[in-house]
Amino acid sequence: MFDYFANPSRFMRIANRLLLPLVILSRIEADDRTFSYRITDTVSVTQNDVRAIQLAKAALYAGFRLLMDKINIREVDRVVLAGAFGTHIDPKYAMVLGMIPDCLLANVRAAGNSAGAGARMALLNQAARRDIEAVVRQIEKIETAVEASFQDHFVKAMAIPHKSDPYANLAAAVDLPVRILTDEDAPALASGRRRGGRRR
Repeated sequence: MFDYFANPSRFMRIANRLLLPLVILSRIEADDRTFSYRITDTVSVTQNDVRAIQLAKAALYAGFRLLMDKINIREVDRVVLAGAFGTHIDPKYAMVLGMIPDCLLANVRAAGNSAGAGARMALLNQAARRDIEAVVRQIEKIETAVEASFQDHFVKAMAIPHKSDPYANLAAAVDLPVRILTDEDAPALASGRRRGGRRR
């Protein structure tokens, strides 16, 4: 996709060949050497915006996968999103972007300001403070910079929602583009799930 942005005339030829509706084509505007998509008269999405989202969400997903690898699980039952970010993002769109691993959308929830809540508990409740201290001693720190698999997870997560994760639960709720998934591209399929073929 981004190769086309580097060659504006080629991008427009391909866009015209795809027979994109005129209303969509009219919103694609030249932006220096790339293009932007005009949403309103004052709001546009640029290539840099898309790249920033890709980098951020790929890092989040890769972090999830490292934790999953550490405890040897292939999927999660639920996802809890903490902080203001978790409070203000729709779980469906977080999953559509591939920020979080696939699970039932109903099992993705926001925890709100969990850091603030934990601080209040530690200040006001001695029993809770002891529990927190015990849990902290059990925490294992994972350095993404030295984890060999982080880069692989990160690169695959740059695709939206993901290069190789089938996102079966999401696909049941949202129409996803058809992708060709092979064992080479999709190690997630190698653990007994259907291999290869067209998946939504």
